[in-house]
Amino acid sequence: MKSPLRKRIPRELREELGKYLVVLILMISTIGFVSGFLVADGSMLRAYNDGFEKYNIEYGNFRVKKELTPSQEKNITAHHVTLYQNFYIEQTVDNGSTMRFFKNRKDVNRVCLMKGKLPTKSDEIAIDRMYADNNHISVGDVLTSGGKKWKVTGFVALSDYSCLFQNNNDSMFDAVKFGVSVVTPEGFETLNQDKLQYSYSWLYDKAPKTEQQEKKMAEKFMESLGKEVSLEAFVPRYQNQAINFTGDDMGSDKAMMIVLLYIVIVIMAFVFGITISNTIRKEAGVIGTLRASGYTKAELIRHYMALPVIVTLIGAIVGNILGYTVMKNVCASMYYGSYSLPTYVTIWNADAFWMTTLVPILIMLVINYGVLRHKLRLSPLKFLRRDLSGRKQTKALPLSPKLGIFHRFRLRVIFQNMSNYAVLFVGILFANLLLFFGLLLPSTLNHYQQEIKSNMLAKYQYMLEVPVSAVSGDDSENVLELLQYYMGTKTLNDDAEAFSAYSLNTLPSKYKTDEVLMYGIEKNSKYIDVDFDDSDEVYISGAYAEKFQLEPGDKITLKEKYEKKKYTFKVKGIYDYSGALCVFMPQKQLNDTFDLGSYYFSGYFSNSKITDINKKYIGSVVDLNALTKVSRQLTVSMGGMMNLVNGFAIGIFIVLIYLLSKIIIEKNTQSISMAKILGYTNGEIGKLYIWSTTIVVVICLLLSLPIEKAIMGVVFREMMLSSVSGWIALWIDPKIYLEMFLIGIGTYAIVSLLEYRRIRRIPMDEALKNAE
Repeated sequence: MKSPLRKRIPRELREELGKYLVVLILMISTIGFVSGFLVADGSMLRAYNDGFEKYNIEYGNFRVKKELTPSQEKNITAHHVTLYQNFYIEQTVDNGSTMRFFKNRKDVNRVCLMKGKLPTKSDEIAIDRMYADNNHISVGDVLTSGGKKWKVTGFVALSDYSCLFQNNNDSMFDAVKFGVSVVTPEGFETLNQDKLQYSYSWLYDKAPKTEQQEKKMAEKFMESLGKEVSLEAFVPRYQNQAINFTGDDMGSDKAMMIVLLYIVIVIMAFVFGITISNTIRKEAGVIGTLRASGYTKAELIRHYMALPVIVTLIGAIVGNILGYTVMKNVCASMYYGSYSLPTYVTIWNADAFWMTTLVPILIMLVINYGVLRHKLRLSPLKFLRRDLSGRKQTKALPLSPKLGIFHRFRLRVIFQNMSNYAVLFVGILFANLLLFFGLLLPSTLNHYQQEIKSNMLAKYQYMLEVPVSAVSGDDSENVLELLQYYMGTKTLNDDAEAFSAYSLNTLPSKYKTDEVLMYGIEKNSKYIDVDFDDSDEVYISGAYAEKFQLEPGDKITLKEKYEKKKYTFKVKGIYDYSGALCVFMPQKQLNDTFDLGSYYFSGYFSNSKITDINKKYIGSVVDLNALTKVSRQLTVSMGGMMNLVNGFAIGIFIVLIYLLSKIIIEKNTQSISMAKILGYTNGEIGKLYIWSTTIVVVICLLLSLPIEKAIMGVVFREMMLSSVSGWIALWIDPKIYLEMFLIGIGTYAIVSLLEYRRIRRIPMDEALKNAE
């Protein structure tokens, strides 16, 4: 005979349709988003990984001053590598951005055509798809660069530029002010050849099997190269941010999304647990009768677990369907909004299935089984008597009559529902943490931009490009080049102040190695107000100190970028500068430390533009636009996601408060009905029950703020350390706390109106039911 308990499931579902519908919507949206994210992430990661072979991506590249001679190429390729020319030219485009022009690649670092067609004429160009999106460029538009007009024939993804890093040492990629493109060989010849960069890509004849082997091969190859040519840059694949940043970021996002899913599922499981507890309280007499009739605890546990599991299963199925259809495209567009990825094909993701289907059901089973086993431990007689305390009744906490009946009643409601409010606090904490992050990041990035603007070292830093051959030899040609360089880099600008600079790297750790710029400052500098006191100690920038938690008196150790040589410096003080990781020392000390020569300098500080230096000697100009690259790109990449996070946080907040408030009202249905019989109005009853929850919500909101601040400090620091070279300090605008509180109160006001409506609908005859 089939168990008659099954007939109760549809009836309970109808009676509690609102509650289960709300939970179902939250589960579908959460599982759908996470499933779609995992599917998109897995599919795009597969396309990204397959692209190394499909597009024949280089194992590294290096740049030299002059084109290699045939004999140099022969000597280099003798080290079991194949070289490919990957020359490029950078020019400013009419929209104020910088475009890096390449010839169309056919052998290495091949191009993925995303839309339109590749250029076939000398005035045609195919540009990076993400750069085009960020600059609102369409196929068929015309770009102007160096006085020449280029017709955009298509959008492409360059396999070695999945992330648009202009320089490998940049703190963040910039897909707004920097783009890459391919043109025909004839079109490439029409560009300014004075800006031609001699970059070569290489592939090993026998590919390394492990990353460790790849590192050893790269180090050995670099040593061999150094004997043949003077390197201006050397970037092996495993250090190339333009290639690797995308893959690393996708892996970290996956872990974050899985944690998000499980937190939501655990919270929902506890809500179901509280709901079941309330149901057992209401149906205590029925349960006692069933137990006395021979039903076992196991049968009752299975019965009461059925609906939560069914709802979770439906949520998982519908969520996965949405994940593989609608949400997959939404999440893929988020990746395409940040990275220049090739086209991908959706693949079945086994991880997405068991993580979003099997694990949530298992979590729901475990938590609800624990709750039910605890609640059904009592004897049938106890259930028949509706005595569910499980222990000897303790005396109620005495409350002073001076408080008044309404205040005492509210306190009793709060004390009786402490378990419900505990879950509510956890839910508010989690929802507010998401909301905090969504409101915080745009505010922090905006503050960072303002702070950079107010404490720049100078409005312009001109970094001069010293010919490598001019400082690495002693023959007459090198001396002549050195004299030409010094003559060509003199300026009559009154604002200009020369400085020396040298680049070192932080030591390898579990995070990225950072480039640290060493500044050699003139004595009595008008730009860097630092007193060195003729000591060998150095000052470090505030960004450097905060990122690595350094204080005056500490020692820092840095290393040469392409060598094993290390340098140790003692920190004398911290200079208030957040634009970069920097070390400041006297110019003479820097020149002596790195054997640069007494008269060496490598740049100028200036508050006005310098126009009398030969442009071929200007390597780069560091201005406000360059310093705010990190915050600008993060705003573009994560702006849409923050709105999604905010909406999701508010949704969780509403659902939790609605469910738990509903449970509290239902738990006190008989008392509310009795109050109506005694003459209390709906408004007065609302003040008793709704105001009790209001007080708890306000307290939870206020208590959550300092906890969220502490958690966010850890989360934000970890995010910056793992994903950004350089540093952006956490800054919390005080108005964010007010916004979070008002949003919380506003969402609760909506719920309280629904609960007041529920109170009005409770009939007076409810007090006569289940009377003992």
